[in-house]
Amino acid sequence: MLVAISNTPRDYAWGSPTLIADLEGREPTGAPEAEVWFGDHPGSPAEVHDGSDRTLDAWLPAEAAAHGVPAKLPYLLKLLAAGAPLSIQVHPSKDQAVEGFAREEAAGVPRDAGSRNYKDDNHKPEVIVALSDTFTALAGLRDIARTRALVAALGDAPAVTALRERLAADDASAALRSTIGWLLGDADAAEIAEIVDAAAAAHSGEFAAELALAGSLHSAYPADPGIVVALLMNLVELRRGEAIFVPAGVLHAYVAGLGVEIMAASDNVLRGGLTPKHIDVAELLSLVDFRPAEPPFLSPTVADGVEVFAPGIADFALGHLLPGAAAELELRGVAIALGVSGETVLTGAAGGTVTLTAGQAALITPDESPVSTDGGGEVFVAMPGA
Repeated sequence: MLVAISNTPRDYAWGSPTLIADLEGREPTGAPEAEVWFGDHPGSPAEVHDGSDRTLDAWLPAEAAAHGVPAKLPYLLKLLAAGAPLSIQVHPSKDQAVEGFAREEAAGVPRDAGSRNYKDDNHKPEVIVALSDTFTALAGLRDIARTRALVAALGDAPAVTALRERLAADDASAALRSTIGWLLGDADAAEIAEIVDAAAAAHSGEFAAELALAGSLHSAYPADPGIVVALLMNLVELRRGEAIFVPAGVLHAYVAGLGVEIMAASDNVLRGGLTPKHIDVAELLSLVDFRPAEPPFLSPTVADGVEVFAPGIADFALGHLLPGAAAELELRGVAIALGVSGETVLTGAAGGTVTLTAGQAALITPDESPVSTDGGGEVFVAMPGA
């Protein structure tokens, strides 16, 4: 079956007041609209429009036998609209999540405590595909030679010199680990402010965008140590339709723009700056992959008007049905389709049908695979991975 589902935007402070409303073709509410969740996550389960008045977290276990669906989805699909930078963060591996969750459960840390690191025992790899003309992100730690060149442009203030000396170690990973540990744990507010001021006064043709971002981050999070952490990271400008894949251990932050995001069904986030929330420096340092790397772009496979963003994990893959021509997509398990432009008629192999416009979504049961589109609009389809 194909059945419509919906949800309301979450009003996190960093959300854009216009991006989701513009996509859906409605007037903005005036409030920030950060994310719309299409899934069964208990934090904000989607409503199922089949007359049952159930949310998806109740619908799936009740309908599992009749429709061949799992009692719980392995992924969560979102619209994400960043009007201000999100916190710098990292997610654990599956093994790290299992161990950390068990440790905090045994210690009796309430699951809703602000100091809680592990809300569940799952990992949270994620993919985001840009829907706005550009989508700005920070993803992974930059090649250390280039980072040293950036820091050299900041001058010789004492705190900048201390930063430069920490980055000078021969082992790049050890240098970055030491530097980030110092910035988040040991550097005082005056030292952070001195580095941020140096970035504001610096001039560099090669790193103009990074220095400009430091200035805008300072406006949003004055003298936050995450501003300096951001100077160590890859600045990524995605164009519409481009994607990055963020696996466990990769520091990242979404800065500005609208995107479709898919992730494993988890709420485990360890923060590393640009936030007033709790930062567990020791736990963060135990999770981060400090190896410098290029930005983690993810290219889709393309065939017959269908793109598939598949990072090679079991939790999810993301199909992309392009507008302009009829196409067909083989599904793996239960899927969720999300319209992002135009009007699209989806038809399943068992005869189910649904019409989607931008911002509308539908649940697709496995018996409807393959699902076809009339090519009238643009649709993303979340499904389990290989």
